[in-house]
Amino acid sequence: MKYEFHRQWLTKKFEEIRRRLLKAIDQLSEEQLNWTPSPSVQSIPSILRHIEDNVMIRVRNCILHEGLVIDRRSLLEQANMKKEEAVELIERNMQLIIKVLADVSDETLEELQDVRGKLRSNLDMLHQCAAHYSEHMGQVFYVAKLSLGDSYLTTSV
Repeated sequence: MKYEFHRQWLTKKFEEIRRRLLKAIDQLSEEQLNWTPSPSVQSIPSILRHIEDNVMIRVRNCILHEGLVIDRRSLLEQANMKKEEAVELIERNMQLIIKVLADVSDETLEELQDVRGKLRSNLDMLHQCAAHYSEHMGQVFYVAKLSLGDSYLTTSV
């Protein structure tokens, strides 16, 4: 396999994102999960839905060619989320990406997708997704830490 290094690196990265998000969510009550420190800061459910939206577009539509019709605005406008829903959403999205990494051919990784008028390979987009989701993971940690204060436990160990 030509891309084995990338598959292994990305799989570890998405497993880490899943593990750390779940550790942060586990510390929160449902009220804290849905809390936002100010109107200009997204809630954790909004951040998680944004990640799901990105998975639907970049992975399911562009790599797997599922042809989903996605209403991005309604996904982000949805109200509160139960803790179980948050866990399920994280598990579902990260497991899908990990399965795609294990199952798609090298040729599929080389296929191009149009991202805002620029052609990028599926492999490049998976690396971009790992970076993008890591940024959002930091947002989740920030909101969780603000909500929990000194009782917040780091997820990095």
